[in-house]
Amino acid sequence: MLLIGGAFQRKESWGRCEDVFLKSMDVFTVDPPGWGAADPLPETYGVDFLADAICHMLDECGARQVNVLAGSYGSAIAYEIARRYPDRVGRVVLVGTMTAIPDHAQAAMRRTLEYLAAGHMETYAHATVDLLMTPERLADIPNGTRVRKLLLRRIVNLSEAEAHQMYTNTLRLLTHQALDTSQPPRAPVLTVTGEYDSFTTPELCRQMAEACTDSWYAEIRDADHMLILERTAETADLINRFLAGKPLDGLPYCRSVERVSPAITPATEPICMI
Repeated sequence: MLLIGGAFQRKESWGRCEDVFLKSMDVFTVDPPGWGAADPLPETYGVDFLADAICHMLDECGARQVNVLAGSYGSAIAYEIARRYPDRVGRVVLVGTMTAIPDHAQAAMRRTLEYLAAGHMETYAHATVDLLMTPERLADIPNGTRVRKLLLRRIVNLSEAEAHQMYTNTLRLLTHQALDTSQPPRAPVLTVTGEYDSFTTPELCRQMAEACTDSWYAEIRDADHMLILERTAETADLINRFLAGKPLDGLPYCRSVERVSPAITPATEPICMI
């Protein structure tokens, strides 16, 4: 399985989630260009370039076909990989995703860039975490307070290079904000969100599923945008079931699971190893 992380997530930071997947499959994690240990990438390059670059990494490692799990920022890249390279992808899971950034989120993201450019790291950290986590729902989310503190500490202590990466990558999202849904991926796609996610809301996440040819939508209880950190075991179990082609109905940690778009052509067989 190929893992593509979100903002503030280096390839080494999948942690417990990666450990769960390693029990049943090989795992390939990457820092896309412009993030983590990778070289800087100007915001003029879009997700098409990032998709090409990651497929080049797969080629270098001899990985012909992979399942793909991506979160937030990485979900746009994963969608584009599946769309541009249909023969390279078995199944796709997009966590905290959307086809385009809504106006209210664009305005909030531009405010965070102003704080970051001015070097107001405390203000930037709180504004960013408030965008990614729903403050009034912290008490309802397992590990919500702990995850919020972890994110605040991580953002306040960004190095100069990481702050530049974050600024550029946010600009990239705002510059290339809408995905091409005219020719969606052929691979089976599961979109996942937390029931309290106010950034990639359940409505937006379900719209992504509607844009795909062969798709499911799942909403995890007691979670928001950071559900991979908040409900790691439950999220990993859902993903493992989907990758293995198992039924997704009746899962106690899901508020809803829905078959959104039935396949027009026979679904790709699930794969477990690269």
